[in-house]
Amino acid sequence: MFSKIMVPVDLRHEEQLKKSLNVVGNLAKTYKSKVVFVGVSLAAPTEISRNPEEYTAKLALFTQEQSNQHGIHAESHPIFSVDPTADLNDKLLDSIDELGADLVVMATHIPDVSDYIFANHGNYISDHADVSVFLVRG
Repeated sequence: MFSKIMVPVDLRHEEQLKKSLNVVGNLAKTYKSKVVFVGVSLAAPTEISRNPEEYTAKLALFTQEQSNQHGIHAESHPIFSVDPTADLNDKLLDSIDELGADLVVMATHIPDVSDYIFANHGNYISDHADVSVFLVRG
């Protein structure tokens, strides 16, 4: 049913991804899908990495850990942006097409009043993607 699952991840919030990562692992095993973990970062130094090479290595390590933990075939896809906050939605939508993903699984939060002021990336992707989007709260 699904051959390639794209999973946007923010390595700064790995703890909040556990539930969605379990969902991804189960879906990938059930459908024998390839999983692509996508991370969007600055090319400049951040709290996660000092440069694109270091970020690429950290995303690859995260991907390998998830692959081993869930027994799935996964790869990483780092994306670099001058302004990830402003570019995130467009970069993720472009990646869906670029990767040929037919499902996106995203961790999300319980909606609150701030969602009326700040963008909710999961809602945006689900509203604008041409593929199925599974938002996992928690």
